[in-house]
Amino acid sequence: MAVVLRMKRMGRKNREYYRICASDRRSPRDGRVIEELGTYDPHVPETDARCTLNGARVQHWLSVGAQPSDAVRVLIKKYGPNGTHLAQMEAARAKLAMPKIVPEAGEPVFVPAPKVEPGTEAAAPTAEATPATEEAAPAADVAVAVAEAPAAEAPAAEEPKAE
Repeated sequence: MAVVLRMKRMGRKNREYYRICASDRRSPRDGRVIEELGTYDPHVPETDARCTLNGARVQHWLSVGAQPSDAVRVLIKKYGPNGTHLAQMEAARAKLAMPKIVPEAGEPVFVPAPKVEPGTEAAAPTAEATPATEEAAPAADVAVAVAEAPAAEAPAAEEPKAE
């Protein structure tokens, strides 16, 4: 039986990953395998952390005459037992294993003032209001007072007269 080392596609649409397998040359790409030797995930952000291989088993299959595919040959050359990128692979995996550090958001740069409609009461100015806001607040109070004055007279005119 002719054995080949190749990648078996797994995952879902647009989010694939591959298992590096030893399989019979006559079996389909995603079919039955003899042994799984590692994985390759092209969506990992660190290039050198994308591949994992069981070096001893890869060495065994190569020693008994298994032929790697072109893509697997490159991965074995880089990340196999005597690979050229082993130190970079370990550093990339250590970096991915560390917790993510997210900086605090801090204070917002600009907070828009709430819109005040002419018919509603204005909100009281806050203690953190800027001087420009404090100057605009009395003008808003005058506008609210003017808007309330006709409203106070209207209910008195609508009351029914006592007989």
